[in-house]
Amino acid sequence: MKLLVNIDVDNLEKAIDFYAASFGLTVGRRFGASGVEMMGSSAPIYLLLKAEGTQAASATAQCRSYDRHWTPVHLDFVVDDIESAVQKAVSAGARLEEAVATHKWGRLALMADPFGNGFCLVQFLGRGYDEIAQ
Repeated sequence: MKLLVNIDVDNLEKAIDFYAASFGLTVGRRFGASGVEMMGSSAPIYLLLKAEGTQAASATAQCRSYDRHWTPVHLDFVVDDIESAVQKAVSAGARLEEAVATHKWGRLALMADPFGNGFCLVQFLGRGYDEIAQ
């Protein structure tokens, strides 16, 4: 199985700039004016232009909003130096939502991109999640 990551945005060029500046991703392919493939992570990330206020899916009455929103699915970007990664993301337009926290397994920064999507920056310490695995 192959994993693809799709992120809805309301401004494709702004999203390209953000994900390139924050994570060093590069444009792989463009799909007309409504999508772009970003390369440089372990899975391709597709930025999809979707207008604010449009219906998210026919099975729901929810409409897209690019204010900060919560979803149980989010992205974690594993980094080597969390402080510099936070600074780079904030400089590109992200919001740090809580101070960096240190856990037995590593360090965690809770963030939001300019489109309201939550993501985390993770810096593993020691054996990473194996530090707490049973």
